[in-house]
Amino acid sequence: MAELGVTVQLSEFTPDDKTAEYHAILHVEPRNDLFPEQYDRIYRAELALLEMGQFRGARTIFKRYFLSDSTNQQELIERKEKVEASVSCIQQAPLDGSKVAAWLYIVRGMEVENQDGMVIASHNGYRHLWKMGMHEHKGDSAWQTESLLINYEETLQRFGATLADNCIRTWFFVRDVDTQYAGMVKARRENFIEQGLTENTHYIASTGIGGLPADTRALLQMGTYALLGFQPEQQQYLYAKSHLNPTYEYGVTFERGTRIDYGDRRHVYISGTASINNRGEVVHVGDIVRQTERMWENVEALLAEADTSFDDVAQIIVYLRDVSDAAIVRRMFEERFPDTPYVITLAPVCRPTWLIEMECIAIREVSNPQFKSF
Repeated sequence: MAELGVTVQLSEFTPDDKTAEYHAILHVEPRNDLFPEQYDRIYRAELALLEMGQFRGARTIFKRYFLSDSTNQQELIERKEKVEASVSCIQQAPLDGSKVAAWLYIVRGMEVENQDGMVIASHNGYRHLWKMGMHEHKGDSAWQTESLLINYEETLQRFGATLADNCIRTWFFVRDVDTQYAGMVKARRENFIEQGLTENTHYIASTGIGGLPADTRALLQMGTYALLGFQPEQQQYLYAKSHLNPTYEYGVTFERGTRIDYGDRRHVYISGTASINNRGEVVHVGDIVRQTERMWENVEALLAEADTSFDDVAQIIVYLRDVSDAAIVRRMFEERFPDTPYVITLAPVCRPTWLIEMECIAIREVSNPQFKSF
């Protein structure tokens, strides 16, 4: 969209006569303008995208804005955004010189409603629940984590769902991750035990990463995706033990990835993944190039365990600790993933010696007649 100065990277999964899915990442070209102008151009680009013929009847059910200054920018977004989509705003500056970038998840063929911030997309007996931007404004990081999880668990109960049975994916954005992450990890582990989530059962695919909520009192922000109406055998957890160790071995509680099979497609949610080996050790300390390559190798092993590959990846989020690494990482991603939507942001990883982390979602067409189609 050259007239708006917005580049749209788009992936689409559109099998014939089936529910269509699109992931779009929008990048705005800086024009020596301020945030309101850059955001307005991205907002208009989304509207123009949805007016294109292939998107007729499609709905944006989830969007995340990556901001350079959430405290001063989120209010404008909240005033302008429609209430239909679940909107996540977090300060993780896009490392392309702009003040804002956006990731959109768009579907066609679903009924969509918003109930007090919980966006529900329904089709074929499934209900997809997206709830973003949850935060507290008092207490330490452990107290805020516990409070957020309890509130979310109570919300799920209203839908006849539980954290253990229905939550597929979480995101924890932590202010000053080097000091506040430990409190989040402790509270999450204790809450999970109460919910029956242990090393002997399962955890939840997740990203825990540096990010600043707009409310300066909030030490973290939580986002979630849950699924209702599926059978337990449709879900598989990913380990890639040749490359990665179980997370509980170093005190954290999340799954490396989760595969969900439907009658007509497979979704794979890869958690935040860095340069780590199967003993839980950071690999290639201080070397951004080799850490990036090892990170790719780890993600590739997780995807392979789900019988998918990088060819099936629909979107990628890249998190960097050091802004000066952005140029070389961008060149590496441009070369390896020229056709995959991705965004590179400033967001420190939970261990200071990890320079880079990525997460992604893959979609692949499959045939599982024993399950309902998506």
